[in-house]
Amino acid sequence: MTALFMFLVALFLLLVGVPVAFAFGGVAIIFAFLMPELGMDVFHILPFRIYGIMSNTTLMAVPLFIAMGLVLEKSGMAERLLVNMAGLFRSVRGGLGVSVVVVGAILAASTGIVSASVVMMSIITLPLMLRAGYSKSLASGTIAASGTLGQIIPPSIILIVLGDVMSVSVGELFMGAVLPGLVLVGLYIAYILIYAYFKPEVAPALKLEERISFKEVLLSIVPPLLLMFAVLGSIFAGIASPTESAAFGVIGGVILAAMNKKLDFVMIKYALFETMKLSGMIFMILIGATAFSLVFNELGGTDLIVEFFSEDIGNVWVFIGVAMLAIFILGFFIDFIEISFIVVPILVPVMDAFGIDPIWFGILIAMNLQASFLTPPFGLSLFFLKGAADNLVGTIDIYKGIVPFILLQLLALGMVVIFPDLVFAFL
Repeated sequence: MTALFMFLVALFLLLVGVPVAFAFGGVAIIFAFLMPELGMDVFHILPFRIYGIMSNTTLMAVPLFIAMGLVLEKSGMAERLLVNMAGLFRSVRGGLGVSVVVVGAILAASTGIVSASVVMMSIITLPLMLRAGYSKSLASGTIAASGTLGQIIPPSIILIVLGDVMSVSVGELFMGAVLPGLVLVGLYIAYILIYAYFKPEVAPALKLEERISFKEVLLSIVPPLLLMFAVLGSIFAGIASPTESAAFGVIGGVILAAMNKKLDFVMIKYALFETMKLSGMIFMILIGATAFSLVFNELGGTDLIVEFFSEDIGNVWVFIGVAMLAIFILGFFIDFIEISFIVVPILVPVMDAFGIDPIWFGILIAMNLQASFLTPPFGLSLFFLKGAADNLVGTIDIYKGIVPFILLQLLALGMVVIFPDLVFAFL
C-alpha cells in the first residue's frame, strides 16, 4: 500500500503544478529516505540507469524529429499548403474543414509538432473559416483536433517514447499506427461532411476571388510528401533505423527551407534552441520518472498491480478497460509524457502476464494519449488554439467544438480494440 500512496502523492503534486521532473524525483527521494528498509542506497543503481538513457540510440530520434519539425515549421511550407488546399476544396460544403484535416495529417507525417500545427492553422485558417460563415465551435474543434494528429500518425514522439518504455520496436509501432491514424482522419472528414450536409449554415462552401490551380496544390503537397515517404519508407523497408531516418529528415527539412528561401541563421538558431529546450524537458522528466519507478518497484508497487489484475481479477478485457479508462481520465489533468513515463511502465508487466501483443497495446495507449491534448481543462491544443485565436473564439466555443472530435477518437480507439488487424495490416 505504501507504493500506491507514493503514486497518489506524485499525482497530487502534478495536479497542484509542481514541475513534473521535480515531482517524480522529489517523491522518490522523500519515500526512500522515510522507508528504513530502503534508504538512500536504493539510488546506487540510478547513475547506471541514467547512463543507459544517455546512450539509448532510440531516444536520440526524439531531438532529431523535434528539430525536423521546427525547421519545417519555419520553412513556409505549411502556409502554402493550407492556402492551396483551401482553394482546392472551395466549392465543397464543409470543404475548408476537410482541407484543414488533410493539411493536419500531412503536417503530422512531416513535422509531428502539435503546438506548431495548431498555432499555424489557427492563425491562417481560423479567420478564413469564420469569414466564410463557419460556426465558431466547428472551426475551433476541427483545427484543434487536426493539429493533434501528429501524436498518432508517424513519425510521432509518443510512439518513440512508448517504444523505449515498452521495449518494443519503434519501427513496428510506426507501421502499426499508419492505418489507425488514417481511420481517424477518415472519421474527422466524414463527420465534417455529414454535419455540413445536414446543417449547411455551419460550414458553407468557400468563396475565393482567386482560383487555385491543381498545379499549385501539387507543388505545395509534393515536397512534404516526398520527405514523409523518404523518412517513413526507409524505416518500413528496414533500410534505416528511426534515429537514422530522423537525421535524414532534418537534412530534408533544411533543403525544403532552402528551396522556399527561408533558410537563414535566425531560423537555424531558433530550431536548435527550441530543440534543446524541448528535449531537455523530456529527458529531465525521464530521469525523474526513472528514480520514481526505482523506488516504486522496490516498495512492491508493480508486483501488487500485477497480482491484482492477473490473479485477483484474471480477466484481460477488464485490465484493458481499466487501463484505457485510467489513461483517458489522467489525460484530463496531466501531460502525455508524464503518463508515458509513469503509468505505462506500471502497465507493461501486467500486459506481459496476460500475453497481450505489445504493438497493439502500444497503439491503443498512443490513441488514448492523443485525446489528452483535447480534453479540458488542461488540453494543450486548447491552450495553443486560444492563445493564437485571441478574441476570435471564446473558450466555450472551443470546448463545444472539441467534444465531437473526442468522441470520434474514442470511436477510433474502439475500432482498433475490436479490429486489431488495423494495427497489423502493414506488419
